[in-house]
Amino acid sequence: QVQLVESGGGLVQAGGSLRLSCAASGRTFSRYIWGWFRQAPGKEREFVAAIGWSDRRVLYADSVKGRFTISRDNAKNTVTVNLQMNSLKPEDTAVYYCAASRSSTMVITTTLYDDWGQGTQVTVSS
Repeated sequence: QVQLVESGGGLVQAGGSLRLSCAASGRTFSRYIWGWFRQAPGKEREFVAAIGWSDRRVLYADSVKGRFTISRDNAKNTVTVNLQMNSLKPEDTAVYYCAASRSSTMVITTTLYDDWGQGTQVTVSS
């Protein structure tokens, strides 16, 4: 099992930027798929971005493509997964969750992710 702790959320004006980080510990196997999801009030949790064991494998939701960038930093026994969010819009307001999947392929479905963080709130004002 992997333990995930998100940080970096907050309140920002439209057009601004935020950087979310997810500290992963435990069984941080290098071949995990790391993802970011978000859930707005009254809506289902949706895929935002994912990165594989190789930085060449990245995937973004169409709604964030060109504005968000996912990255991963590996260290001994830990992994940090970052989400740089630029040109933020009010519709980006949500609780953002970090997740880890043992899948061998890039996945965007919540049910295919095995471990989840507690979430961090991002609020974008207009």
